[in-house]
Amino acid sequence: MKKRIIIRFKRKTIDKPIVYRLARDYDLIFNILRANVFPRADSMMVLEIEGETENFNKGIDYLKGLNLDIEPIEQDINRDESKCVHCGVCTSVCAPEAIYINRENMKVEIDYEKCVACELCVKVCPVKAMSVSFE
Repeated sequence: MKKRIIIRFKRKTIDKPIVYRLARDYDLIFNILRANVFPRADSMMVLEIEGETENFNKGIDYLKGLNLDIEPIEQDINRDESKCVHCGVCTSVCAPEAIYINRENMKVEIDYEKCVACELCVKVCPVKAMSVSFE
């Protein structure tokens, strides 16, 4: 099983060694895709977690037991086709190359498997066609 999740920390939960425990206690492989961690403020981390289904579920239960907000990431990037002019500005800031220009039709396309929800494309889109949802 492999999924991407968002973990939202509250000020009092920031000092827990959560990724260490996920790896050691639940035999999960993790990749930190994005993190904004602040010692005296609410913080967040986007993780890709992989492992056996039973271990994955136990790891998620462990996180919930720490009173962390856990949100699965289904489809990160949304593009309003009626606004998009396929200028390609979003492709220039997409580090994992999830957003790219299809050279056959010169249209901007999104590979949702590669997206890490960094939101840079949303910030640079000149026509505000890009948005992020964590549903």
